[in-house]
Amino acid sequence: MKIIESLRIKEKAYVETLENGLKIIIIPKNNTNKKYIIWGTHFGSIDNHFIMPKTGEEVYIPDGVAHFLEHKMFEQENGKNSLDVLMALGLDANAYTTNDHTAYLFECTDNFYQGLDELMNYLQNPYFTDENVEKEKGIIGQEIKMYEDDPSWQLYMNALDCMYKNNPIKIDIAGTIESISKITPDVLYKCYNTFYNPANMTMVVCGDFEPEKILDEIKKRLIKKENQGEIKRIYPQKEKEINMPYKESKMEVSMPAFIVGYKDVQGEEYNPRIAVKKHIAIEILLNMIIGKSSNLYKELYEKGIILSEPGLDYEFTDQYAHILISGQSNNPQEIQKRIKETVKTFRENGLNEQHFDRIRKKVYGDYAIEYNSVGNIARMFLADNMKGINSFDYIDDYKTVTKQYVEEILKDIFKEENMVFPTNKETREKFENVILTKYDEMVKEEVNEG
Repeated sequence: MKIIESLRIKEKAYVETLENGLKIIIIPKNNTNKKYIIWGTHFGSIDNHFIMPKTGEEVYIPDGVAHFLEHKMFEQENGKNSLDVLMALGLDANAYTTNDHTAYLFECTDNFYQGLDELMNYLQNPYFTDENVEKEKGIIGQEIKMYEDDPSWQLYMNALDCMYKNNPIKIDIAGTIESISKITPDVLYKCYNTFYNPANMTMVVCGDFEPEKILDEIKKRLIKKENQGEIKRIYPQKEKEINMPYKESKMEVSMPAFIVGYKDVQGEEYNPRIAVKKHIAIEILLNMIIGKSSNLYKELYEKGIILSEPGLDYEFTDQYAHILISGQSNNPQEIQKRIKETVKTFRENGLNEQHFDRIRKKVYGDYAIEYNSVGNIARMFLADNMKGINSFDYIDDYKTVTKQYVEEILKDIFKEENMVFPTNKETREKFENVILTKYDEMVKEEVNEG
């Protein structure tokens, strides 16, 4: 196995790529009794147009297939649900789908190898029928409706709609009720056989393991499959301009929610090492602009304009990249205005050296803290691997991110023409009426029962 390590935090990872193409990453942690495994495939919601490696067939699939497939993988031919089996063993098991990958995982202190048996069994033995696919459409349809009524999720989708015109990132991960109605067992098997090939998958294990031993245990449980080679994914051409600067939705919320977004216009060539350096720079900038210790946040909080520390995120792959500043406020327009003013001041006057050094150390500390949790480590290594990134680069490259470089990123990305501003807005009167109506209904129900 290849050993990669970070001398700064004294952590090692053992990496092995098997003949079938499966990449296995093992991070030993001898000071914990927790064990964590996550097995992911590089198949997310944006992968809806591709060419099958063996046949050369060009395939379009309905929106939401990656998420639908995640749900269906647990159902087995023997009538059992593997998630229930894992939970019965006392394991904390789950799965999730993102824009660029799908993952299956569990965490435990005991019964790890029984859990490994189940995990590797259900992920290598799919079972789709007309009946169970139709049943799942109803379940996922309810989930889609739930998210349609979720103000935070709709705000996020509006932000993506503002930034992108044709990029599949703006498609809801679960799809729509109409799109999932087109999903059949044949579609699921076609996607499974393409994207759940070992060559397109990565497994990360973290805990008190001997690397050679756990590698042997994983190999024992693998079903023989050939390395099918690279999957050619087809995406729309990257867009330089934003789609629209502003979008407002009216929903039942007690306080307006907002996102201030900046679209990062990427070049055609994606370089993982450059992406890491840029990511570090953006995290430093976001904390300096409106992080918890910033002057802007303190002022907005003291005046009651913002209720709590805003969410600060930079999402990216080789197909999209954007910054999101999110929160709740009784005056979202004032927050957007003040962010613009702060960014303008930083762009014109440069960054304060002491403030920059303090925030850079804070960001480094955040990275180092991630290594206290086996779950955080495993999820981080998997997500980064899907982007072609070695997670240790965030630790080892942070000192190469100079004030001058961060100022260049500030001028390159934090431009008004790259900014979008979606909000969720509703009158408190309507919100209170909804609450009172629901309260009245509860009272009537209690009286009727009583």
